[in-house]
Amino acid sequence: MDFELAPPIGVGPLRIGMTRRAANTALDSLRDVSAISESDRPGQHVFRPSGLMFSIHCMRDRLEAIELGSPSSRTDRVLFHGVDVFALPAREVVRRMGEVTSIEEDPDDDASFIAPDLLLSFWRPFAADDDPEEEQGYHFSSVLLARPGYYDTPGQAAERLRQGS
Repeated sequence: MDFELAPPIGVGPLRIGMTRRAANTALDSLRDVSAISESDRPGQHVFRPSGLMFSIHCMRDRLEAIELGSPSSRTDRVLFHGVDVFALPAREVVRRMGEVTSIEEDPDDDASFIAPDLLLSFWRPFAADDDPEEEQGYHFSSVLLARPGYYDTPGQAAERLRQGS
């Protein structure tokens, strides 16, 4: 199944800003009842048979962020503008994302990248761009889609409130 990242709206049935209860219901709908994972934690995360993980992060009873973990098989794909964010090498994902939006190396982690205008964050435990055999460093391991302002510092949050966004 294909899941299209649609920042800042959401992915699949998960919508940024929905209530925690609605998010729990949407998260539960992503489970395959014929192959429920023992790792599932209702209200937190579920794993599809492909290994694709969906994790929700709520605050003040609202869905603020959705994290997806790389599947172990390609029966599920996570796409952004046709780019399969887990199947392609991380550097190729960054290059293609750069054709659509600005994307920057995370200042705290040079193996990860943030598309600040979309609030998409791409993570891997380390960079191994020259070693395709090193799966964990060659591809991204997770992607986070979050509400605008999710990464704001307190000063940036105050400024966002002043501007009314």
